[in-house]
Amino acid sequence: MMAMLSWLLLIFIGVGGGIAVGSGMVAFLVVLDVIPRLAQTTKSYRQIRWYEGAVVLGSLFFTLTDFFDWSYGLFPMSTALFGVFAGCFVGMLAAALTEVINVLPILAKRIGMESYMIWLLMAMVFGKVIGSLIDWLGVLE
Repeated sequence: MMAMLSWLLLIFIGVGGGIAVGSGMVAFLVVLDVIPRLAQTTKSYRQIRWYEGAVVLGSLFFTLTDFFDWSYGLFPMSTALFGVFAGCFVGMLAAALTEVINVLPILAKRIGMESYMIWLLMAMVFGKVIGSLIDWLGVLE
């Protein structure tokens, strides 16, 4: 009975975390118009469906890689190639960082939580801190 409750709690926390991260990703992509801006910058509007598909498939692939602990024996320079693409992603993320500040107030307004904004921020901060500590200290291992 206790093991089942433990599993249910883990499932609840996992689904809640997935919803939070997924919502943040959707807010990042939709509110900031990252994909249309990428198409505008590169003058490649015709390939916008390819960009969207790449984001979805990349998210799915790396989620499965993380869940199933897959490892890949690729050529040594593949790390550098992956680093270049990861750097491009981080660069685009940093470029959009000034606009990300507007995502949370818009989300809070749409779901009717404007008066609870400080609590929403604190919940996110403490959730990240506690989750990181649990991961780093190996509490669930």
